[in-house]
Amino acid sequence: MKKMGRPPVDTEAVTVRLPRELIAGLDDARREDPEMPTRQEVIRRILVAWQAGRSAHDDAGAS
Repeated sequence: MKKMGRPPVDTEAVTVRLPRELIAGLDDARREDPEMPTRQEVIRRILVAWQAGRSAHDDAGAS
């Protein structure tokens, strides 16, 4: 696991409250990954996948 340090300059903190059911789902996803990423990292990965899906959908609709 990476050491904690100063966050990259080109980022912005986002604080969000989630229902316990969603947090439990995040924790389940963390345990399935051999790297055991942080909750924050799981959320980043989900957002990246969602954004990639939107881009693919937008590209398909442009044809």
